[in-house]
Amino acid sequence: MIGPAAGPLRILHLEDSDLDAELIEAELENLGHPVVIERVITRDEFAAAAVEGRHDIILADYVLPTFDGVSALGIARKQCPDTPFIFCSGTLGEEVAVEAIKNGATDYVTKQRLDRMSRTIVRALAERRARHDKRAAEAALQTLNDTLEARILERTRELAVSNAALEDQIVERERAEDALRLSQRLEAVGQLTSGVAHDFNNLLTVIAGNIEFLERAVTDERSKRRLAMMRGAAARGANLTAQLLAFSRRQRLVPTPVSLNRTVVSMRDLLQSSIGGSIQIETTLQDGLWPALIDATQIELVILNLAINARDAMAVGGRLAIETANVTITGRPTRPEQPQPGDYVMISVSDTGTGMPPEVLSRVFEPFFTTKETGKGSGLGLAQVFGFIKQSGGGIRIDTVLGEGTSFKVYLPRVEETEMEMCAEVTPAENATAHCPASQAVILVVDDDAGVREVTVTRLSEAGYELREATSGLQALAALEADPHIDLVVLDFAMPGMNGAEVAAEIRKRWPTMPVLFVTGFADTAALADAGANGPDAIVLKPFRKGELEQKVATALGGRTTPGLRLVSDRTKIV
Repeated sequence: MIGPAAGPLRILHLEDSDLDAELIEAELENLGHPVVIERVITRDEFAAAAVEGRHDIILADYVLPTFDGVSALGIARKQCPDTPFIFCSGTLGEEVAVEAIKNGATDYVTKQRLDRMSRTIVRALAERRARHDKRAAEAALQTLNDTLEARILERTRELAVSNAALEDQIVERERAEDALRLSQRLEAVGQLTSGVAHDFNNLLTVIAGNIEFLERAVTDERSKRRLAMMRGAAARGANLTAQLLAFSRRQRLVPTPVSLNRTVVSMRDLLQSSIGGSIQIETTLQDGLWPALIDATQIELVILNLAINARDAMAVGGRLAIETANVTITGRPTRPEQPQPGDYVMISVSDTGTGMPPEVLSRVFEPFFTTKETGKGSGLGLAQVFGFIKQSGGGIRIDTVLGEGTSFKVYLPRVEETEMEMCAEVTPAENATAHCPASQAVILVVDDDAGVREVTVTRLSEAGYELREATSGLQALAALEADPHIDLVVLDFAMPGMNGAEVAAEIRKRWPTMPVLFVTGFADTAALADAGANGPDAIVLKPFRKGELEQKVATALGGRTTPGLRLVSDRTKIV
């Protein structure tokens, strides 16, 4: 339920732009719930309207001709402090937004990303309901406490039993609230990091692509070495954004049945070389271990990250113990990273190092949090572990004792018999990849970032395709209407206005047989699947890996003949 049970969602909207107000009102239709908007512009109008209980939520621009969002926030906190307050502005920088939230704002949405408006409102209303529920529970608890004295006089023995039960409830409530706060903090950081990763991937696509083009033209060795260093830095940047997306649980995984025993055995030499000869590795591998349904490449990174973390905790050598086991969890989790009840394949990595104090344990999975010296750790290793495990449907438990060591127990989903049968039924033909681009195929490249679009078009032009360009979803639809010879649409997923999912839906409606290849630096697997990106061949991640774009374009075009070596230089841009 979004709004009040008896009526629509009531919104107070502080906005001076008629156009922006219309755009926001249109976006609010995505809530799927009736909305009543009271729009104001001046300070006096806002002060008169901002009354407790009159509205369910406040949306406010940050800069107005005779008024500003900061003053509006102050009025709202004073007159209706329980009403969620969300900034919606095109000029709100990240630092200003963070400061606004510190001063009492619930959240913010930029006008360039109005697609975030619906879920931001839903989250704000949910948080308000949670606060109301908590206050009601606290009031009920206070009422109960007020009657304790009378009950002590009447039934001393019974009160002792009841009081003990009440204390247990308080402890459990506090533990649940701590878990909720940690989960909310990690979710907020995850949303921020995934947005940063998307922007970085766009930048890295332009940088890496142009480095590749320059390497073909440069002949002197000194310039080649410098370009190689730049290419290496771009690759490290891509790895960093991949770690951020892993923490945000927005990386694209390919889960398959994996034997963790074989994985551990195959990694032993790598682990020994990574942690050094002063640390002894011991393995205890259970016979009859269930296969785990996970991404094989990512679980190797998880084990390596945990081993390196253990190495750093053992400054003068020690023992690294790796164990596998079949485990059934029955108890409910008390922390967000812990597994839900069920059957799991467990792998633990334990050390004899320094252990962790409670203040470190409470933040151990936060991105960029590290206790290591500057330059010796990015603080992303355990964040990446957390993201992968939660996205895979598992959990992790940490047991640590100061001065004695730490054990990370990773719980991964087991492969059920039905899933094993499905995996066995997959034929090689289902995974076949086309290797030949189509002869004289015409490709429409849609991307709002001019630099990324230039790299994409250049690569495909050099592969022998004829290119069309569009800078938005509306331009792409216009291009398809105007040119019946387009064979494939290469579509950016995250764009202002119509995003890639909306454009793809419209294309499927008007041109059902038109293939669409998504290009994205923001690997939100659920959103991509909803948009029709079925399978890894339907998606190219930014920054491009060498040859991947060209290969997946050829696959999308199907079994057409290979074009000649002719390079298409005439590019048409739809404006």
